[in-house]
This record gives sequence, structure tokens and C-alpha cells, in this order.
Amino acid sequence: MGKFNDKRVLITGGASGIGRIMGAMALEKGAAALVIWDINKANIDETIAQLSSKGRVVGYCLDISDEQSVIYTAQSVKEQVGDIDILINCAGIITGNKTFDNCTSAEIHRTMNINTIAPMIVALQFLPDMIARDSGHICNISSAGGLISNPRMSIYAASKWAVIGWSDSVRIELEQINSRVKVTTIAPYYIKTGMFDGVKSPIVPLMKPQYAARQIIRAIERNNRVKVITKLIPFPLHFVRFMQGILPIKAFDWIFGQVFGIYHSMDNFTGRK
Repeated sequence: MGKFNDKRVLITGGASGIGRIMGAMALEKGAAALVIWDINKANIDETIAQLSSKGRVVGYCLDISDEQSVIYTAQSVKEQVGDIDILINCAGIITGNKTFDNCTSAEIHRTMNINTIAPMIVALQFLPDMIARDSGHICNISSAGGLISNPRMSIYAASKWAVIGWSDSVRIELEQINSRVKVTTIAPYYIKTGMFDGVKSPIVPLMKPQYAARQIIRAIERNNRVKVITKLIPFPLHFVRFMQGILPIKAFDWIFGQVFGIYHSMDNFTGRK
């Protein structure tokens, strides 16, 4: 029996992009129910129409940065669908490509609330039950931007660095109590969705959403702890922490900023309209 077979799966940001694709994959792998959380009601309805032939799909429209909405909706899910076995924190935003001095406090709060605080609050609604059952899996989608600094996305990078630190810390906490609940932290490179329209990456190709979604589902199935996803393997992002430790800053900046072009990848960013 597979990891997803007969399991209830909840995906935040599940009505578009890789969230929708992962939902389809979960149903194809035998999930008993797919629960979608998204802020876009039209996308939820469209996703339910597309995926209902594969299995049971239930959608909830909410803003995950609203803590009370998260708490209320989580309780509704437990009452209407049942305990969640696999939680995938996929929802995220990026507000633009401005340098930090041109950003607003509203952009700081919104980015951190959705990308960092919301996954914690969402996980808090389901993790205690998973621990009590000694069964479950939480997958948190961070970003390669949480491994390497990048100009013109400082707030986004900060939010994703925080997710990695939190997510992997929870993984260790569970291992220390010998819990069978698993935590997977995902750090994908740029994915070719509307969220990153305009990004340029001259050497490392942007990933197709289907490829990224497939890699994330596989990481959950294999109980991977931390997985960096790129289309070019091996790629130095897999060893970025090691290279930061051994290389002089100027050398590191030259390799990643100039040779791989990462430090200029956001120059022409437009994002989803």
C-alpha cells in the first residue's frame, strides 16, 4: 500500500499551480479525500470540477493569514471530512522585485504572515492529533530562496529561510520522541508558474510544475527529511551551506551571483497579475 492510499490529504494553495497538480496526484495514488484550502473561490470550484472524477474533493475558501479563519476551518474539516493524514503547506506569495528600501511594512507583514506564520498555525491545528495517533505527515514547501540570499526578493527570502528553520526543527522534535509522524521540508528552485513570471535563469532551467509536483509527492512517499529540487542534478544548491562555509564571500557571490546568474534572476520579474 502506498503512502497516499486511503489517506485524507489537505493542501493549502491547492486550487492552482503545483498545489492543484499535487492534489490530482494524491487522488491518483488512492487518497480517500483531498481537502483544498485556497483564497480563490473560482479556482476552488474549477479544481473540484476537474478532479472530482478521481475521488472525493472538498474545498474551503479562506485567507490563511487570518488565524481565526484557519482555526475555524480546521475544525470544520475535522467534523466534515475527518482527521488529516497528510498536510502539504503549499500556499505562498511574492509581492514584487523591489529592493528592500523601496518595500512597505504592509508587504513585510503580508509576506511573513502567509509564507511563514500561516504554515505554523495550520500545522498547529493538525499536528497534535497526528502525534496522538502516532501517524501522519507534514510537508512544508519552502524555496531555494530559503538557502541562498538573493537581491530583489529579500522579504520573500526571509520568509522562506524561516520556514526551513521551523520545519526542520519540528522534524527533529518528533524524532526525539520517537514519533512516527514525519516532516518533509522542500526547497525548490524557480518553478515555471505565474508566480515567477519574468524570472531569468541563464544556466539552471526553471522547472515545469508537473516535474516539481512529482518530486514533492515522491519526497513525501520516501519520507525525505529535506529535499532541494532543481532540474539540474547535481547542482551546487545541494551543497550551498557547505560552500558558504568554505568559500570567501566574494568567491561565493561570484559563483552564484555571476556564473549562475542567480543574483540577477529577479531583475525582470513581473509575477502573477
